[in-house]
Amino acid sequence: MIDRETIDRIFNTADIVEVISDFVTLKKSGQNYKGLSPFTNEKTPSFFVSPAKGIYKDFSSGKGGSAVGFLMEHERLTYPEALRYLAKKYNIEIFEKEPSAEEVQQRNERESLLILTQWAQKYFSNILQNTPEGQSVGMAYFRERGFTEEIIRKFELGYSPEQKDALTQTAIKEGYRLEYLVKSGLTIEKENYRADRFRERIIFPIHGMSGNPVGFGGRILKSADKMAKYLNSPESEIYQKSRILYGLFQAKQAIVKKEKCYLVEGYTDVMGLHQAGIENVVSSSGTALSSDQIRLIKRFTNNITVIYDGDEAGIKASLRGIDMILEEGLNIRVVPLPEGEDPDSFSKKLSSTEFTEYIKENEADFISFKTKLLLKEAEKDPVKKAGLINDIIGSISLIPDTITRSVFIKECSRMLDTEERILYSQVYKLRKKRAEDRYKRETRQEEVKIQSTPLPSFINEVYSEEQEKILIRFLLQYGNERLFEIQDEHAGVEYISVAEYIINEIMNDELEFRNLLYRKVFEEVDNLMQTGEVIEIKHFVNHEDPNVSQLAVDLLSSPYSLSKVHSRKGLSVETEDMLLKKNVPKALIEYKRKILEIAQREKEEQIREVQQKDKEIEAVNPLMQQYITITTLINSISKARGWVVLK
Repeated sequence: MIDRETIDRIFNTADIVEVISDFVTLKKSGQNYKGLSPFTNEKTPSFFVSPAKGIYKDFSSGKGGSAVGFLMEHERLTYPEALRYLAKKYNIEIFEKEPSAEEVQQRNERESLLILTQWAQKYFSNILQNTPEGQSVGMAYFRERGFTEEIIRKFELGYSPEQKDALTQTAIKEGYRLEYLVKSGLTIEKENYRADRFRERIIFPIHGMSGNPVGFGGRILKSADKMAKYLNSPESEIYQKSRILYGLFQAKQAIVKKEKCYLVEGYTDVMGLHQAGIENVVSSSGTALSSDQIRLIKRFTNNITVIYDGDEAGIKASLRGIDMILEEGLNIRVVPLPEGEDPDSFSKKLSSTEFTEYIKENEADFISFKTKLLLKEAEKDPVKKAGLINDIIGSISLIPDTITRSVFIKECSRMLDTEERILYSQVYKLRKKRAEDRYKRETRQEEVKIQSTPLPSFINEVYSEEQEKILIRFLLQYGNERLFEIQDEHAGVEYISVAEYIINEIMNDELEFRNLLYRKVFEEVDNLMQTGEVIEIKHFVNHEDPNVSQLAVDLLSSPYSLSKVHSRKGLSVETEDMLLKKNVPKALIEYKRKILEIAQREKEEQIREVQQKDKEIEAVNPLMQQYITITTLINSISKARGWVVLK
């Protein structure tokens, strides 16, 4: 683990212009640099680098970030890999925290296991290619399935012989320790019993991101009631099945190039599509899809198409895993194959072009697909239909993007013959509850009390995302700035910072940001403030979460200039930081006013609905009272503050 001091030194040393110039031709433009976007095929430069702020912004693709962020985006490096790249470039020695004896042992164990699995892969491949048993059993199976020699070598396939402990004996003779053979799962040892785990099976090596085998999958070929058809390596220091995708090492470049990843079920499905010329494909290796696996795909693309076998029962069983993809914010489409087909078998019946065309013609967005699939069961049963609606709403509520959620709500309203407003209401209830469960915080013992405009407690589930963004910008750019001073008879003069003021105002009114990215930044600023750390924009520009880094850059950037103008025609111009005492409270008031206006419109609608259904005035009175309260607050704000519009 790279220590914080070394990370700071890397950030302070790295020259963003030098780093990006290794990949993009830059020309000086005023105080900044510009060039053609490395992410799009543009002809007019819209890629800007600001050495003063240490950021880049690509207006053609919307990408932006620090030098580390650029390397992560352009070179597909992880956060630690990008740091190590820069450390090497600038000859910075990486100081990691002093490893304990346990950590040293763990590192040595990991290296030993990687060496062993690499040897095992070569052993299995040699048995397949160069022994009579391997040829007559293993190779015969692959040829029967129609796999070419090229594919067999590409995926480094192998065979484990029938002899009970052939691999174990060979490994020990060549100097490999039995301890690591057992830990890697290659050997099973129980009391006086010792045997090869994968004996008499064809072998599918499972590669890590670097291409080194980290585990194996084995398929038995003969009928055996007491033996599992497929067997995988057990969890080890180098192999965690929930963090590995079969075929990702072979597919990652194609995924980036095609901007899409196909997700299939089994090893041979991946191989079959590769043989058909479709290389941007991975498999979860028959295990339930995990969040870590989804995030692996997200490193290379935001677009996933799941290819299902033609088995409706199997499709229904896997729907839960698809919800996890939605929650990660990826664009997901699904393609069901004809009944009785799997990707491997179907790809062998069609040419590469025909298979690709089939996918294009038959893929559908997941929500519509799921709705149609479950509607078959519900038919005219109202109880089943109600359950279906709740199921679909649960999936939609997981989608982080507001616009995407709205589109799906509209489509499902049509398909389910249900009012949009009902679906919207249920979606926001689910999202609010999920957010409360996840972000529930401990009650703060001491809160700074500032005179404000509190909102009525009956207002909830009302949001103003545009104003949220304005408040986040103030937090990131000016969080540490002093805003007000207060007199304390014991402590004397104390200062309220911009961050303290905004956070307390939001929390005192029990408001919650609708945009999950804004909420994440809000939470992190609050944590920094509570631990007494300085809130610095560079912390967020260089954030390990690329979404946070992108947001920070976007808030610092404009399409016209990355610099702030301080003077004009010789006249002094007030900059934003000089006007914080006026602008920060105005931003909060505008935020609350927007919420009040939305709540006012909703209350008007509720009153109309009640009046149409119930002529009794008593039924309308509570709503009218709430409407009057909201209107009074809006008028009070308007009179005292004026209508505030921040651009």
